[in-house]
Amino acid sequence: MNFITKQAIESLSEKLRLPKLDPNYQDWEFEVADSRRVNELISFYESAVLDQDEKFALMSLIISSFDDAIREAREQHGTWDSIKKHLIRDMVLHKNTILYWSLLEEEFEDYICITPYMRQIIMN
Repeated sequence: MNFITKQAIESLSEKLRLPKLDPNYQDWEFEVADSRRVNELISFYESAVLDQDEKFALMSLIISSFDDAIREAREQHGTWDSIKKHLIRDMVLHKNTILYWSLLEEEFEDYICITPYMRQIIMN
């Protein structure tokens, strides 16, 4: 099972000029999520040379930021298709992330904004 490493947080924080947090903070991807930067983060995922830990952490940040964008009505056309493409292409790396956000054990009314999107991947 993958997890977000301290090294990946430090590297991505520097490369993307993200807010600096306590290095022991457990929910980095939620704290630095930014709904206004989703497409920028996707572009970085596509173009930067990243190791597996950085890719895993960055995708977690992208998903959290996209969830915020949906909630704030900032979702842009085509954004989900880009995210989904990378989740499927890198399925081995992101499988547990997809399962986490899919909330398969939860009732439909208990889901978070991105849950229906993630369930699309599971169902297909």
